[in-house]
Amino acid sequence: MTSPLIRRATESMLSRARWHPLEIIFWAGAFAAIWLLPTRHLILTEIAWLALFALSLDFLVGYAGIISLGHAAFFGVGAYAAALLAKHELINEPVLALFAAGLVAMALGFVTSFLVLRGSDLTRIMVSLGVALILRELANQFGWLTGGADGLQGVTMQPILGTFRFDMFGHNGYAYCLVVLFVLFLVARQIANSPFGLSLVAIKNNPLRAAAIGIPVDRRLIVIYSIAAFYAGIAGGLLAQTTSFASLDVFSFDRSADLLLVLIIGGVGYLYGGLIGAILFKVMQDYLSVLTPQYWPFWIGALLVAMVLIGRDRITGWTTPFRKLAAKLDWRAARRDAAAAEDRR
Repeated sequence: MTSPLIRRATESMLSRARWHPLEIIFWAGAFAAIWLLPTRHLILTEIAWLALFALSLDFLVGYAGIISLGHAAFFGVGAYAAALLAKHELINEPVLALFAAGLVAMALGFVTSFLVLRGSDLTRIMVSLGVALILRELANQFGWLTGGADGLQGVTMQPILGTFRFDMFGHNGYAYCLVVLFVLFLVARQIANSPFGLSLVAIKNNPLRAAAIGIPVDRRLIVIYSIAAFYAGIAGGLLAQTTSFASLDVFSFDRSADLLLVLIIGGVGYLYGGLIGAILFKVMQDYLSVLTPQYWPFWIGALLVAMVLIGRDRITGWTTPFRKLAAKLDWRAARRDAAAAEDRR
C-alpha cells in the first residue's frame, strides 16, 4: 500500500501531464493552417520559429528564474551553424544539420552557464548580454567565414528528407517548422511535468530551501540552461534554413528584447505562454506595420502598459467561462477525478 502523500503526489503529476481539450484545439488549428491559410505561410513560419525561441527562454525565466538579455547568442550560433553546414555541404540533410546546430548552441550554453549562473540577477543579465555582444563582434570580424556585415550569402538548402524542397512561398517551410516545434514542445512538456521540472520551480521560488532539501541547485540550472540553449539553437537553425541566409542581426540586442516582449505578452511559467505570445506579437507587428509603418512599436508598448494597468489576473479572469466549458468537455478528466476520490475514501 502506498502512502496517501505519495498517492496524492502521483495524482497531481498525472493531472499536470494530462492533455487539456484546449491544447488539442490549439495544435489542431496550427496544423490545419497548412491547408486553410496557404497564403500566410511565410508569417506562420516566422511565428513557428519565434514560438520555439520563446519556449527556450521560458525554460529560463518561467521555470528556473534566470533572466537573460543575451539569449540571442544561442539563436545566432544555431543560425550560423545551420547556414555554414549547408553552404559548405558538410551535412546535406536539413534535419541532421538542424540537430547539429542545436548541439553547437547547447555546447555554448554549457560553457557559458558557469559564468552566467554566478552572482545576482543583475550579474546574470549583464554577462548574458556580454556573451551575445562578443559573439556578434566575432561574427563581424571573421568575415571570411561569416560574411561579416553583409551576412552569409550563397546558402543553398537541400530538400527536407531528400523530398520536400524549400520554396519561396514558405509552404514546406511552415510545415517543417511546425513539426519541429511540435516535437520539441512534446519534449518540453515531459520536462516541465517531470520531477526535474518541479525541482526547477522549487529552485525558482527559493533556491536556499531547495538546496536544504537536497536538490542540486547548480547542477539543475546548468542542465536547464544547456537545454534552453539547444532549443534556441534549433530556432536559429530554422530561421537560417527557411530563409537561406544568416546575418549579424541574429545576435542583436533587439532580438533578445523582442523575445522578452513575447513572453510578457503571452505569460511566463507555462509552456503555451511563449507560443501564444509569438502569435500575438507577430500578428500585431504584421498588422500595425501596414497600418502605421513608422509607429507600430508605439502600439505594442501601449498594449504592454494596458496589461500592467489592468493586471494579468484580471485579464485571465475574463477567460474563466471558456476554461470551465473546456473542463466540462474533458469527460476523461472527470472520470479519473471521480475514481481518485473513490480511492481516497
